[in-house]
Parts: sequence; C-alpha cells; structure tokens
Amino acid sequence: MASPAAVTVLVPTLDEAETIGDVVEDFHGAGFADILVVDGGSADDTQAVARDAGARVVEQTGEGKGQAVREAVREHIDAEYVLMLDGDGTYKADDAEAMLDPLRAGEAEHVIGNRFADMRSGAMTTLNRLGNRLINGAFSLIHGESFGDILSGYRSFTRESFERMHLTADGFGIETEMAVECAKRGIPTTVVPITYYPRPAGSNTNLHPLRDGGIIFLELYRRAKTNNPLFYFGSLGTVSTATGFFIAAYVGIEWVTQRISHEVLAVVAGFAILVGVQLLMFGVLADLILSLHREQLREQE
Repeated sequence: MASPAAVTVLVPTLDEAETIGDVVEDFHGAGFADILVVDGGSADDTQAVARDAGARVVEQTGEGKGQAVREAVREHIDAEYVLMLDGDGTYKADDAEAMLDPLRAGEAEHVIGNRFADMRSGAMTTLNRLGNRLINGAFSLIHGESFGDILSGYRSFTRESFERMHLTADGFGIETEMAVECAKRGIPTTVVPITYYPRPAGSNTNLHPLRDGGIIFLELYRRAKTNNPLFYFGSLGTVSTATGFFIAAYVGIEWVTQRISHEVLAVVAGFAILVGVQLLMFGVLADLILSLHREQLREQE
C-alpha cells in the first residue's frame, strides 16, 4: 500500500466553519498529512478553523467549486493522487482507503464513491434522491456509461488523468463534467461503495436543488454534442420534426373540416420538418465522423 504522503486530500469550501474542523481532524487522524482546503471567500471563520485544525489553506482566485478544483490541482498539488471531498461532514475518512486502493493497484485512474450504497437516514431529501436518479439515468442514456452516482462529491483520481480532462464548469457541475470526461476520453473509472452521512446540525448547505439540477442537466446535454452527437442533434431534430408534423396535421384538419387555410402555419410546419430532417441527417454524419476519429485514435495508440 502506498504511503499517504503520495495523497493530497482536497476539500473545496464555502462557509463551512461548523464542519471543516472535524473533517480536517478526521483525515489527519487517518494518517493523511497533506490536507488542502481551497476556500471560495467564506464570510465565516472557515479558513481560520481549517488552518487551526492543521490544513493547508488557500483562497481561490475565482468563484465556484469547479474553478476551485481546477486551480487547486493545477497550481497547489504535487502529489500523485488526489482525494477530493466536500467539507460539510457528509464523508468520512473511514472510506478513504477504499477510494484510493483502485488507483494504487492500477485498476483505475478515477474513482467515484457511491453514496447510495450506504446512505444514512436524513442524508438526502426525497427531492434530491429523485433528482440524482434522473440525472444518473440521463447520463447513462446520453453517454453510454453507468457510474452509479455521478454527482458524488467523494472522488479520488490521479493528477495525470485530471490533466487530460477538459473542464470548464465553475459550480457544482464539476462532478458531472468529470464523469463525462471520463466516459469521453476512456479514462479507467470504477465505483466503490461509501457511507453518506447527514450534515451535522447547525450547518447549512450551499446546494440549491432546482437551480443546480437544471444546470447539471444542461451540462449533460451540452456535453453530448461532442460525445454522442447522434443523441444531441437527433433529439433536436426529432422535436423539430414532430412539431412540424403536429402543426401540419392541425392545418390539414382545419382545411378539410372548415375550409380554413393557415398559410403562415403551413410555412412554419414545412420549415420545422425540413430543419428537423436536416438535424437528424447531421447527427448521423457527426456520429460517423466521431466513430472514425475514435478508431483512428485507437490505431495510433
């Protein structure tokens, strides 16, 4: 087993003064010496509490969890492995070795902790559970991989694999973006069961389920443009074509039954059908080009 010295524990934070001290002490007690807290400019005493607990603390130059993670790995971490988790006390050091073992054994370059394997009572609301299930299902449909819990904040990865990812998300979409990049770039990824605990009393969440859920869905769909163009352009084409046929049917029924002509609607229907068919054709061609590109990359490798 590799030494904990080869691991940096990365904890992005924002107003986590109530919990960050316990998180740092938990991982220090498990033998991890390098604990990096990247703070987003907390209005409370998060930075002071983390520093007093023994963490290395830096304040990010931008905003959002995604920006904090990118800045931390590229500018403040030299270790071979990164163990990333939230600073809200919902993840424990008891699962750290299970998260790191696949990396050390060379079985994976990215590890996702599955919160649903052992989710304690009160750890997640019914709305959040439903949203997580929908997002994981959409990810499997769009990107052809099933990672179980792509929104999990407990992850481990090699610094080298992180550098191969093209990450742009600034907020909570960073987890989704990392999962998409793993699927897109063929980064060996595995999922391990972890325990997910409720937030301690007195701490507040920075997550807004509806707003952040919408952002995550949009990120999933946007990323399909380069990873599954047939789905991306095909879905747009299907919606456009179906809308055109629906309008055309209405125009036809009105003409047959009441002799009322809707010239403008007829033009709109025809335009929607043409655009939809073209998008479908473009999706097929883009998917063919992507398949050929991937085949060439495999041959080069």
